[in-house]
Amino acid sequence: MTAPLHTEPLHPEFGVRVTGADLKEPLDADTVEAIHELIDLHSFLVFPDQFLDDDAQLAFTHALGTPEPEHVTLGNTGRIVYFGTIGNVDADGTKRGNADRKVFFQTGNNMWHSDSSFREVPSYVSLMSVHEAPDEGGETLFVSQRAAYARLPAEKQAEIEPLVAIHDYVYSRTKVHPEAVSPAHAASLPPVSQKVVRKNARTGAKNFYVGSHAREVEGWGWNRSRDLIDGLLEECIGEEHIYAHRWRPGELVIWDNRCLLHRGAGYDADKYRRYMRQTRVMGRDNTVREEEGRA
Repeated sequence: MTAPLHTEPLHPEFGVRVTGADLKEPLDADTVEAIHELIDLHSFLVFPDQFLDDDAQLAFTHALGTPEPEHVTLGNTGRIVYFGTIGNVDADGTKRGNADRKVFFQTGNNMWHSDSSFREVPSYVSLMSVHEAPDEGGETLFVSQRAAYARLPAEKQAEIEPLVAIHDYVYSRTKVHPEAVSPAHAASLPPVSQKVVRKNARTGAKNFYVGSHAREVEGWGWNRSRDLIDGLLEECIGEEHIYAHRWRPGELVIWDNRCLLHRGAGYDADKYRRYMRQTRVMGRDNTVREEEGRA
C-alpha cells in the first residue's frame, strides 16, 4: 500500500514541502503519479532530508520522465550528460572564487528565466539535489507566471492568447558577457518559437511564458515586443509574489519550468562553497501551437 504524501504550504501562490517519500528507493507507480499531480497543482516541491547521490537522483529523474541532456556539454562537445553543477565547487572538491570565469558566467542565472525555454522542447521540471550551500546568500527566487496570468484583466489575457515569442539563449546569456556562449554552443541552440500562453493539461490552468530568454514577439516590432514581455515580467515579480528559497543540504527540490520563473540572488564565492546537482525532465514533443502537457 502506498504511503500518503504530506504537504505543507510554502507561499500563498505556489509551493509545498513534501514528506512521506524516500526518493532514494524505487517508487511505485501510484507515488510517482501523486508527485506529478503535486507538480501540476503546486509547481514547486521541496523534499527535505533526502541526501541523494547522483545515481539516486538520476533514477528518480527517470521515474518522472525522459532526462534532458545538459545543453552546455552537449553544445560544446556533442557529449550527452544529464547533470549540471550549480555553484562554485568542482567534482574534485576544488572551490572557485568570484573572479573565476565559470563562476562569473553563472551570474546569467541571476536573470529571471525558465530553464530550457530556448529549446524546441522545453523542460517539464528541474530537480536540484543540494550537497553544500552558503551560510549567507545563495537563495533562489521563484515567481508564478500562472498566478500572474490570473491577475491580468480579461482583455489582456485575450490579447496575448494567440501570440508566439522567440526564445533565444544567445540573446539572454551574452548580456552577461559577449563570450559567455561559445560559437559551437550557440550553433547548437538556434532561436525557437514558443507560445506566450500555455495551458496545464491536467488542471486547465493557464500561464504566460516569458523570462530572460524571450527576445521578441513574432510579427511585432522590437519596441512593442519588449514593452509586452517586460510588462508581463513586471506583473510577476512584485515583492509579495516572490518566494525566496534558502537551499538546505540534503533536500531535493522540483520546480515546474512550464509556469515558474526563477533567478539566483548571488553569494560570495570567495567566502562560501555551493555545490548543487541539477537534472531536468524533458517536456513532451510538441509543436509551438499545441497545448503543453506534462512529460
